[in-house]
Amino acid sequence: MKIKIYAVIVLLALSFKISADEIKYAKVKVGAEKTDVYLPKLAGKTVAIVGNKTSMIGHTHLVDSLLSLNVNIVKIFAPEHGFRGESDAGETIKNGKDTKTGLPVISLYGKHKKPTADDLKDVDVVVFDIQDVGVRFYTYISTLQYVMEACAENNKEIIVLDRPNPNGYFVDGPVLKKEFKSFIGMQPVPIAYGMSIGEYAKMINEEGWMKDGEKCKLEVVTCDGWDHTKFYKLPIKPSPNLPNMVSVFYYPTLCLLEGTVMSVGRGTDAPFQLVGHPNLADGYVEFTPKSMPGAKHPKFEGVKCKGYDARDNGIEYIVEKKGLGIPCLEKAYANVGGGDDFFTKSFNLLAGNKEFKEQIKFRMQESEIKATWKKDLDTFKKIRKKYLLYKDFE
Repeated sequence: MKIKIYAVIVLLALSFKISADEIKYAKVKVGAEKTDVYLPKLAGKTVAIVGNKTSMIGHTHLVDSLLSLNVNIVKIFAPEHGFRGESDAGETIKNGKDTKTGLPVISLYGKHKKPTADDLKDVDVVVFDIQDVGVRFYTYISTLQYVMEACAENNKEIIVLDRPNPNGYFVDGPVLKKEFKSFIGMQPVPIAYGMSIGEYAKMINEEGWMKDGEKCKLEVVTCDGWDHTKFYKLPIKPSPNLPNMVSVFYYPTLCLLEGTVMSVGRGTDAPFQLVGHPNLADGYVEFTPKSMPGAKHPKFEGVKCKGYDARDNGIEYIVEKKGLGIPCLEKAYANVGGGDDFFTKSFNLLAGNKEFKEQIKFRMQESEIKATWKKDLDTFKKIRKKYLLYKDFE
């Protein structure tokens, strides 16, 4: 059916006061910077790095820095979006060589998500260093689990160099049900799980969530200067379509609209900040998605969309609410007149259940929807508490 959107989509709230730049951010020393802690553990060993463009020590890439310190790096494993590049979300990454160092680069995306025994035969220890954003469908935590499983199966050590979770100040969303397990959601955790990637690794290892309940030899090098009561400003964008802190703060909510007919601004200079549709009858901005690095052939490519810009609203609602902004989903659905055509097949995988879709369709209030999450969230929070390495927000 032809979709017509007749009314205003209100993004999360009508008025905000705080911009992303006005937040007080913690000064942090990330795990990768603490070379005095982990270099002795790499001495005399062959090393593989799981990293991407966020794997930085100051202005130097982790790989380049460790090579200068005579660490014997033998290969690089690259997750979604590639090692140093700007590949699309979901784009297959090919194996190759790092042009700067000549090291072999093995893709952990597409059909080859998990290192094989052959991949690890010449490796003693794996170092994992990737900036996460604390959202279940952000695939780096799935890559982490597969790497941990491979290390367990092949008796290899893994060292996770921890980095703060910029969305680590709250826990919210439906907890994933096992029938919706996929690469964009592998474990029974909520959409925003409020853990650093090091804390998450400990939880995977100790909760028996890996294949056959195996455990790996895991060590986490913690951050200094950050905890769950503090905000962290990412020094480099974590992926091509999260270019700034506004997009990072809005991502846990707005990515759910990727499972609908709406555009979230991929193919513009403001992904996960712009929301719109070609048939939106009202909206104060216009944008036309186009093909660009990191967003090849985006939704509505070359078609003018009307919509709204979250950058104009600030982030006070997100920061103070400490939760997902369900109203933006409900109003988007209501303004197309309802119907299953609003949702795509990926929505339930993003949500982690089938109930959330139906709750939106039946126009349940935000408080009513979140009440249905409470039991599972309370169970998860008890598990989460066991693995925290930093002061909690509660």
